[in-house]
Parts: sequence; C-alpha cells; structure tokens
Amino acid sequence: MDLKDILSPDCTRSAISESSKKKVLELISQLIAPKLAGVSKSDVFESLLQRERLGSTGIGLGIAIPHGRLENAGHPVAALITLKQPIDFDAIDNQPVDLIFALLVPKDNPEVHLKTLSAVAARLNDKECCRALRAATSDSDLHEHMISEPTSCN
Repeated sequence: MDLKDILSPDCTRSAISESSKKKVLELISQLIAPKLAGVSKSDVFESLLQRERLGSTGIGLGIAIPHGRLENAGHPVAALITLKQPIDFDAIDNQPVDLIFALLVPKDNPEVHLKTLSAVAARLNDKECCRALRAATSDSDLHEHMISEPTSCN
C-alpha cells in the first residue's frame, strides 16, 4: 500500500507541543476518526491504548508507530506527527520519542496491517528520511517528505 493512499495532509502535524503519550494518542484519535465513517474518536483512542497495553510501540531512535485495528474501519488511515520536545513513550531503547506515525486498519484485514506496518518501519529506518521529517518546518513539508520517494527524503 502506498503511503499517499493512507496519509492525508490533514492528518499530518509538524512540531506540536503535546507533552505526554496520552495527549499524543488523543490528538491522533481526533485526526483519524473523521476519516473513518462510523468510527468515533473514543474508538480510535481505545484501539491505540489497547495496543499500547500489550507493549510500547516506541521502536527506538525517537520513533513510535502506534497502531490498532478497528471493527468498523473500511480502509487504513494514518497520521504523522513530530513533536517540538521529545516525550516518554516507554520505547524499547528507553529514549524519548519525537516522531510518531500512527496507523489504524480494518480489523478483518491483518495482512494489510502487517504489510503497511512493515513499509512504514522500513521508511522510518532510513536515517536521512527521519532527518528530513524532523527538519520539516510545516505540516505540508512533513507530509511531502513522508509520501515522497525515499531518494527525495534527503
């Protein structure tokens, strides 16, 4: 699945000031819920929280990929956020997080979920891409860097 198909400009926020994991997950829920007919902010938030209870989605190097599956989601939707100040996200390397890519997918399609997570993780494993994302000065720059071809992340 192509990232531009699941990440819209209005679900992208650069340099926000949230100061806790919970606040970030609430913001993600506010961004994503309107994109999914029949899904509420609390549905999205609960799905993300439920996954975090299984173990942190902080994958290290200042990156988190919170994700969840929703019963009523008709298609995958993503949000991308960078933070002004890194926050504790219980990451596997115990480092604070400042780059967050969230993904919500239909509950009945685990294959799409895993393939999309894998693609996002590979993209965020590119140090130059992460540097460009962190350096983005606007929501639109952030969005463009994420959906562009990997070679243009430089």
